[in-house]
Amino acid sequence: MKKIILGLCIVLSVFIMTGCSQKEKNIEGTLEEIMTKIYAGISDEELPMMLSNVEVTDENIENYLGTKDIDYQEALASESMVGSIAHSVVLIRMNEGENIEEAKTLIKEKANPRKWICVEAENVYVESKGNLIILIMSGELADSIKANFEQLS
Repeated sequence: MKKIILGLCIVLSVFIMTGCSQKEKNIEGTLEEIMTKIYAGISDEELPMMLSNVEVTDENIENYLGTKDIDYQEALASESMVGSIAHSVVLIRMNEGENIEEAKTLIKEKANPRKWICVEAENVYVESKGNLIILIMSGELADSIKANFEQLS
C-alpha cells in the first residue's frame, strides 16, 4: 500500500512540475499585424482621430514607456497624432530570456498617463502574452483593446 501511495505522489509531482515549467506561447506575426488585431471590432468612429503607428526606438522609448531600462527586441506604438487625445498603445517584443514580470512592473511604475499634459488617460493596463508586453493608456477603448489582446493566440 505504501508503494502505491509513494508511486502516486511521484506521478502527481511530475505532473505538477511539468505544468509549472511550461512557458506561455509567443504571439506570432509582425507588431503591425498584431496591432491590427488589437483594434479589431472597434469602429472608425470609436477610434481616436489620426491614429498612427510609430516605431519605438532607443531614442524615443522613454516617451512611450517612461523608461529606457528595458532590454527589448522591437516595439511599436499606436497613438493619435492629435496631442489633446489621451490614447497610447505600445507593443513590446522582449528579448529571449528577459524577465517579463520585472519589465511589466517597471513599465507600470514609469509610464506616464499624463504625458499629453492637458489630458490624462483614464485607464492604464500593462499585460503580457509570451514574450509580448502591451501598455494601454486610454479612455473607454482601453477595455476593448485589453480584451482583444487577451484573445490573441
